[in-house]
Amino acid sequence: MSQFLRTAARPIPGSVLRSFEARLGIVVLAFALLFAGAQTGFAHGFKIGDLEIGHPWSRATPAGAKVAGGYFTITNKGSTPDRLLSISTDISDKAELHEMSVKDGVMTMRPVAGGLEIPAGGKVALAPGGYHLMFIGLKRQPKQGETFSATLTFEKAGTVSVDFAVEGMGGATDDHAD
Repeated sequence: MSQFLRTAARPIPGSVLRSFEARLGIVVLAFALLFAGAQTGFAHGFKIGDLEIGHPWSRATPAGAKVAGGYFTITNKGSTPDRLLSISTDISDKAELHEMSVKDGVMTMRPVAGGLEIPAGGKVALAPGGYHLMFIGLKRQPKQGETFSATLTFEKAGTVSVDFAVEGMGGATDDHAD
């Protein structure tokens, strides 16, 4: 037993200690990357029938704002087209599907009549500067870091509840590619 105490009391050589710390650092980094990847994979997608709704998000709004935008992607894995018909939410009085476009240097935004077709085997992005949702008559200001729910109604797939992640106020350069 006294031999064990003498062996255990010896200092660990610096090179062994540094090697252990380096290995431990690599293991911790690997777990952190694994965890981050898992969070991204599970984080924010919804599915109904053949449709996958990817990363619904909105921006925080300044005090007094009456409208907010909503963005996401819809991927149709099926062999027949579907159509996004309507959106409802508790965060605003109403929600509309809009299209923004620029013609002859003039930007216009208008509601989309008849819904938005999601082609069979295709993908449609609702993003700043194109198709997007408008939450009109906000009942409260969306704040960065929170979520709010909305219900999307599709012609064939039916209805699905999704959560919009509220991100910071900013420009249209945010990358939300799947």
